Amino acid sequence: MNLSAPFIRRPVATTVLAMAIVLLGIAGYFELPMALLPNVSFPTVLVTGSLPGASPETMASSVATPLERQFTSIPGLSSMSAVSQNGSTRITLQFNLGTSAIAAMQEVSDAVAQAQHFLPPGLPQPPLVKNLNPSARPIMFIGLTAPNMPLYQLNRYAETRVATTLSTVPGVADVQVFGAKTYAVRIYVNPFALSARGLSLQAVESAIGSANVDLPQGTIEGSHSDLQTEVHGQLHTAAAYNHLILTYANGRPVPLSAVGRAINSTEYNQQETWLNKKPGIVLAVVRQPGSNTVAISNAIHRLLPQLAATAPGGATLKVVFNNADYIRAAVQEVLFTLALASVLVAGVMWIFLRRFAATLIGALAIPFSLLGTFLVMWLLGYSLNTLTLLALTLAVGFVVDDAVVMLENINRHLDRGEDGFTAALTGGREIGFTVLSMTLSLAIIFLPLLFLGGFVGHLFAAFGVTISVVILMSGLVALTVTPALSARFLNRTDQADRGRFQRNFERSRTLYLRSLDVALRHKGWVLGLAGLTLIGCVALTGLVQKGFLPNQQAGLLNVNIIYPPGLSFDQIAREQKAISQTMQKNPAVLSVVSSAGQGPGAFGGTTKGHCFVRLKAAYTQQTASVIQSLRQAVVPYHNAVIVFTGQAGAQGGTASANGAYVYELLGTRWSTVNQATRTLTGALRRLPQLQSVNSSLENNNPQVAIHIRRAAATALGVTPQAIEQTLNLAFGGRKVGTIYGSADQYEVLLEIDPRYQNSIQALDTLSVPSSSGKLVPLSTVVGFHYDAGPLSLHQHEGLPSTTISFNVAPGTTIGQAIPLVQHMAAKMLPAGVNGRFGGNAALFQTSFQALPILLFATILLIYVVLAVLYEHFLHPLTILTALPLAAFGALLSLYLFDLPLDLYSFIGIIMLLGLVKKNGIILVDFAISRQRGGARPEEAIREACAVRYRPIMMTTFAAILGVLPIAIGFGTGSGSRVPLGVAVVGGLLFSQFLTLYITPAFYLWMEVLTERLRRRKGFRKPPAFVPE
Repeated sequence: MNLSAPFIRRPVATTVLAMAIVLLGIAGYFELPMALLPNVSFPTVLVTGSLPGASPETMASSVATPLERQFTSIPGLSSMSAVSQNGSTRITLQFNLGTSAIAAMQEVSDAVAQAQHFLPPGLPQPPLVKNLNPSARPIMFIGLTAPNMPLYQLNRYAETRVATTLSTVPGVADVQVFGAKTYAVRIYVNPFALSARGLSLQAVESAIGSANVDLPQGTIEGSHSDLQTEVHGQLHTAAAYNHLILTYANGRPVPLSAVGRAINSTEYNQQETWLNKKPGIVLAVVRQPGSNTVAISNAIHRLLPQLAATAPGGATLKVVFNNADYIRAAVQEVLFTLALASVLVAGVMWIFLRRFAATLIGALAIPFSLLGTFLVMWLLGYSLNTLTLLALTLAVGFVVDDAVVMLENINRHLDRGEDGFTAALTGGREIGFTVLSMTLSLAIIFLPLLFLGGFVGHLFAAFGVTISVVILMSGLVALTVTPALSARFLNRTDQADRGRFQRNFERSRTLYLRSLDVALRHKGWVLGLAGLTLIGCVALTGLVQKGFLPNQQAGLLNVNIIYPPGLSFDQIAREQKAISQTMQKNPAVLSVVSSAGQGPGAFGGTTKGHCFVRLKAAYTQQTASVIQSLRQAVVPYHNAVIVFTGQAGAQGGTASANGAYVYELLGTRWSTVNQATRTLTGALRRLPQLQSVNSSLENNNPQVAIHIRRAAATALGVTPQAIEQTLNLAFGGRKVGTIYGSADQYEVLLEIDPRYQNSIQALDTLSVPSSSGKLVPLSTVVGFHYDAGPLSLHQHEGLPSTTISFNVAPGTTIGQAIPLVQHMAAKMLPAGVNGRFGGNAALFQTSFQALPILLFATILLIYVVLAVLYEHFLHPLTILTALPLAAFGALLSLYLFDLPLDLYSFIGIIMLLGLVKKNGIILVDFAISRQRGGARPEEAIREACAVRYRPIMMTTFAAILGVLPIAIGFGTGSGSRVPLGVAVVGGLLFSQFLTLYITPAFYLWMEVLTERLRRRKGFRKPPAFVPE
């Protein structure tokens, strides 16, 4: 059967169908959203609970543990981790991929409701439950500064005007306010003034609560009309609170101003954010899954002038980071690479065919195939991201292969004197089955990616589907459009220009055939060479360094700064500001967003700081060297652990804010886990292959240990509850009221004056109310001393846990670091403490365990398809002889260029297996056809090598030149693609020439083997399968 004949004979139908694909593909391209990576995320739910003033131990035992017990029975839960700090607990629940995020959140909400009666009665509100998308990183940061405006007023404008406006942009999921300075009234009281007037902190709290009310008053119902009652019982400003009457002494009122002061302040006063040295606020825009990052960016940029025009007090808005810039640049670079590769591939066809019309017809396979792929991507809901664009770029190198093979065969008939129509029919009939075999066997090699599962499988699924669709489209074009155009526009009068290249090429073919004769006389040596390459593959696999996913060179650095426990916030703020200013001086740095402290939307924690460092465009490809220079610049700040990381290519599983990779320790006792963490952290810091080693263990936070003298307290009528309430009101910044505004509500907070909070002697200033109503000095009912305790406690699956975070040093890969960490852990971890990798380190382990299975499945799938197509068990083995040669060349190239075998380069090797077996198909298919015509195997394979020499060289050089721009590394984000390109180019170059000798030798060896088996078993030779 001639697959191309209907399309050759019906040019109008072929043209209409082709144009329909082109037009729909163009429409699909403009509808495709642009994003950094495919949308892959583990359904994650975050549960937060707060109990102001509670210690980490109290939060862990009374809040985290009861909740975790309820969560363990939730179906689909894959991991559960909790972090308890002073006054707060955060529990992260991660579910299996494929779990409905809505259903997971509902299950968690039900579990929280069931745990409610196990939680402390003093919780201000039930634990909050919200969906969390770990992969939904902000796509844009917008900074707000106003030198002449209080930050709480700027915060009000940011939240009520800017954030709400940006939230209306289509595709925006959330606008987070970092460094929020929410307005609050803070009431500071003098404990000595309180005692002198016989007032307790509880009395102040009660007075404020009674004076600041907003209750419904009802309606006066008259005979003719109803009157709504309205009482203004709220105090809205700090000045109003200063005049609040607390009590009467000797008939005289005692206002709040007599024992303290009320000021306009912020809800969280231990956090600061700076934008290029100026205090400010940052808005982070998070996109909805599947939305268009570039479209969102464009819409926000159109809104910013309007928002800036209405900004009060000289406030300015500035985009400090925009991920769309990187995506645009990456898309432009890929389009440039596509164009360059297309020109190179077209040049190869021109050099070999020397017919302008034939070259143009072959080159048309590129736009036809790509546009058809855009249509399918649109229908499948895919996006233009770094992986799908990589698939399209790779495809250019081999998308013309099928068309080249078809054109070369038609060209051969034209050279014999046939007219274009006859040459197209005859050439299409002869080569159609070969093209079909090449297309199907190449398209299916990425099918195992769809079944890889887990984070990596989901991440690369779109890549596999995209490149498979391109291959199928190229085969469709080669069987339809290419012969149809050849029949109309090629003829025997269009003689090829026989230049010097053609004469030299013919000489190379003659030399090749002579050397082939020698090789076929020494088949054993040739096959032995193939065996040596197979052994070499195994050896090189152990020598090549291993990586996971490269960082995206988006020009954004994350800098996490960990300060010693017990350091005051004022000192942390000074250090943080100095560090950010030091980094700002680096010539590669464009801007720095710096934050210190803790609060809603804050970057860091109690003793942590964070910086987003944006690099200038000229330095985005030099991330590693910039990090090294910044690390040297901040060496003087030796009190802090400063961790630099680039923007991760993808993040799966649990993540750590303090390093690119984490190692988790779990046990049953806090003391054992903590000691093991200290020992292992110290050992890992001594390894030169690791950098920025730090742990989540914060166990030396200075504390005041207070114990109640119960006998004295009982005798004086003081309850433990009164003691703890007094301490909470004095130092906890307790909420004692709410101000209801027109657009929002604000808190009223009470504590003793900061002047009396700076030492342990502050406890001597406090008094506690007794059951008789008298005040009792706190020091008479409690004892206290200095102590040290945890700043935070971590739990994993309900067990005590810690994490050790680390980066790898320059020149070291995660594949080299993992055995080092495992060796140290095996030596130093005691019984009862287990260690395991988390986050991307764990994904690296599971992925590389699955890669050999993936490779085997790919080879098996190729064999199955070829066996079905050829109806033969042994011919597919002949075709597969090129695979070890290609793998050896790829691994050798990675080793010589000191590049890692990461997921990208492994995908390149998978693709390489599909490319090199095309040569085998071209040779074997022709040889089988000649044998069925009566030729002996030796004659058939030699003629196949002679006739198919040109198409093999054309397809190989087209593939090499198509991938060469990726191997060289042009433009934005190219560094992550270089290992893939080097693997493909190296594999093609090495396997190209050896295949031309090993495949014929193996073919003859298999023919001898087949004949011997047939004679020994007495089998009758079956009728040959001849594709029509």
